[in-house]
Amino acid sequence: MAIPQPSQPSGSSVPSAPRVLTQQDFDRFARLSRDDNPIHCDPAFARGTHFGATVAHGMLLFSLLCAQMQRGRAGPVLPLAQTLMFPQPTYVGDGVVAELVPGEGAAGRIGLRTAIRCVQRGGRALPAGEAPVTASGDAELLLDPDAAALAGPLVSGAGGAGAAAAGDAALYHLRPGQQADAVRAFERADLDEYVALSGDANPLYADAALARRRGFDGPLVPLPLLAGMFSDLLGTRLPGRGTGWMKQSLRLRAAARLGEPLRASVRIVRLRADKELVNLATDITGEDGRPVLQGEALVLVRNLERKLAGDAGGCAQDRQTAVSS
Repeated sequence: MAIPQPSQPSGSSVPSAPRVLTQQDFDRFARLSRDDNPIHCDPAFARGTHFGATVAHGMLLFSLLCAQMQRGRAGPVLPLAQTLMFPQPTYVGDGVVAELVPGEGAAGRIGLRTAIRCVQRGGRALPAGEAPVTASGDAELLLDPDAAALAGPLVSGAGGAGAAAAGDAALYHLRPGQQADAVRAFERADLDEYVALSGDANPLYADAALARRRGFDGPLVPLPLLAGMFSDLLGTRLPGRGTGWMKQSLRLRAAARLGEPLRASVRIVRLRADKELVNLATDITGEDGRPVLQGEALVLVRNLERKLAGDAGGCAQDRQTAVSS
């Protein structure tokens, strides 16, 4: 069945062609990001959560937005910053479109309002007025990018994280200051799989000669792949399996090279026990210690596999995988 494209408000960009997401897409992104959180990959577990079924990774949805940022452009662009909220889940079988609305621009940069909209659910095309937004936020895009242009202030509010407010001292087994880290080097095969899965054909990911002409050391690691390291840590380590992503801010500070060992960390900065919410600082550094990606995550821990603070075995595991500040 053909999926009608939703009507667009005046001044907005044309949305992407609809894409129907499958469990195979979720599983492929889980292997690519190493985030096998059961809310994405285990239908039996997901049925027992408030979602009721498996849901898409937030960074899989972000990759569809990045593909739309590049689509139709003769030369490369580079996402510099993104804030994303996930107000509703995206399920297997949902037909989604990526929407971009241009905003302010200056000095070769442009701000965008971004959204993933569900236009089909349960095999039924949704009328424009009933098509829910499942991811939304603001982005800043670098046009005609080179290495030198990565520096400098943003022209939009994308990627900004708010100051940490006071919170609770404990939530289940979680405590402020707990941290989890992972090290990974991305290879050519990871980029090939990312492009095949997302449709993001940015030449900076595939054309080494072009990337070098623009002052980079070679092909760049896409922003959704970098942020997928946070997805892995949040969904499997801290807070852990069953975590649901509610919001993420991202600010690219430097390009990441293929084969370079990158260290990602997530650190709890605030707990809100009454809402079962956790704020975490999220950072990636390069092999030389330079900041590569910075931001903040807000996650829901209602569906954690392990929620009992008195679980002695789990607490011992925490001491091995999380470092208190």
